[in-house]
Amino acid sequence: MIYEKAPAKINLTLDVLNKRPDGYHEVEMIMTTVDLADRIWLRPTMDRAITIKSSHRFVPNDRKNLAYQAADLLRKRYRLKQGVEITLDKNIPIAAGLAGGSSDAAATLRGLNRLWDLGLSLDELAMLGAEIGSDVSFCVYGGTAIARGRGENITHLPSPPNCWVILAKPSIGVSTGNIYGQLNLSTIEHPQTATMMEALEEGDYDKMCASLGNVLEPVTMGLHPEVVMLKEQMERFGADAVLMSGSGPTVFGLVKHESRVPRIVNALKGFCQDVHAVRTLGERILVD
Repeated sequence: MIYEKAPAKINLTLDVLNKRPDGYHEVEMIMTTVDLADRIWLRPTMDRAITIKSSHRFVPNDRKNLAYQAADLLRKRYRLKQGVEITLDKNIPIAAGLAGGSSDAAATLRGLNRLWDLGLSLDELAMLGAEIGSDVSFCVYGGTAIARGRGENITHLPSPPNCWVILAKPSIGVSTGNIYGQLNLSTIEHPQTATMMEALEEGDYDKMCASLGNVLEPVTMGLHPEVVMLKEQMERFGADAVLMSGSGPTVFGLVKHESRVPRIVNALKGFCQDVHAVRTLGERILVD
């Protein structure tokens, strides 16, 4: 049996540059992984089936699941006949803007690369991941990076300065396609991507906080006042900087001083059950 950890990500910036001829949006976004993770176990089976097991009732157990798609892609690409049982221990909230499904797929690619002795590099796995979903390539590597194109063109960046990350997800669902569909490219205020890159290069926490930005945030907030309320409460109770991750609805706050964390977490739990206090993860994933 093979074990893999599948960490969540947050967006320090998310920019949309234009609409591509293929119907997707051209994005430029800086992401970093945090210490909230699903756990993945991969067990070989005697049959040819791909089986998904999870205790979470909202996790699909068929090809709608990105981990299933990852296993299916590897088998077809390399003409394999092995079966596998994939057990998902979900800790990342579902449909939260934290790339939980994408990270599960990335972990499945890494794990099956070992289980099936394929000998693929991370770069090769990331190229395969791009066929599954926009965030999978980044999640194959983890760490901190700027993603361009549809999200598949990855350039690694220095890790953020050490800090706490408080995540709060309201009990609503958000459709990523719907949020992108309502984005008006002519009126968006682009985030300070270059300044964020400088902040990471310099290890400047204050500059990082000042450079957070997500062009999808106003769209999601306009549809879901719960997101507005969570952001306001997080700011009110002392987070240094607050932003929505991805297309939402999760809001995260950066906090430098640990002494502030319990107060913010306890305050948010009065408005939202799904609250986590985690740290940023420093380094990218390395293969054995």
